[in-house]
Formats: sequence, structure tokens, C-alpha cells
Amino acid sequence: MKIKARVISRGEAEGEAIVSRRSFSFLGDVDVETGIVVAEDSDIAGESITNKIFIFPSARGSTVGTYVLLRMKKAGTAPKAIINVESEAIIAVGAIIAEIPLLDRPDANILDIVENGDFVRVSAGREGWIEVEK
Repeated sequence: MKIKARVISRGEAEGEAIVSRRSFSFLGDVDVETGIVVAEDSDIAGESITNKIFIFPSARGSTVGTYVLLRMKKAGTAPKAIINVESEAIIAVGAIIAEIPLLDRPDANILDIVENGDFVRVSAGREGWIEVEK
């Protein structure tokens, strides 16, 4: 299945998906050194987002989250790509400066389609698309 989406940060990535159905903050919801989600109220608490295609609805929280995402990239604990239902400035700027592909506004409800462990390809060039293998 191939889904069109808006490109925020360019790049290509593929890998295992991890899906949260809750808003996410890179400041406080994840351990920067390990990539493990530490927010107790998260539906993916205890899971790693490192080197995964991280899918979540939108961001919440502080603008410091932008720099946390960059720090994760430098530490090798960042996701390979991010897909949001609706992105916003904190995630967009973080993804751009960390050179992490970021797509949002998919043509289909990505949260209903992708499950944890699915193989996902992200292409964020002139056009954006998401390909899901079940």
C-alpha cells in the first residue's frame, strides 16, 4: 500500500514502524541516550524509537524538543524517519536540522493502517509517500 503525504524534511528511510496514538514530546517522553520511551502515560512506554519509523499524531511540549531530537541524532538513538498526522514547528525544525525525513498529512489515516513491527518505506523528496508492507 502506497500513501501520499506532505514533505516537511527531505530524505529516504525504511524500517520497522513504531506507532503511538498519542501526542509525543521529545523533551521528557524519551531517554535521549537509549531511545527508550520513558513517559509512563505513553501507549509505547518502554519501547525504543531508535532506528525505527516513528509514527504519531502530533507533538506536544517545549521548543527544547527540537534540540533533543538533534541530540538523539548525534547519539545514534533517533528514529530513521517520522510520520505525523499533523506536524508542527517543534518536530519540523528538529527533523530538518537533524536531517531526519518527516512527512505529515497522509492521504489515509496512517494510525489505522500501520501497526508496530510493520515494514515501512518513506520517500520525502519533491513528492512524499509512505509504503507499508504488512
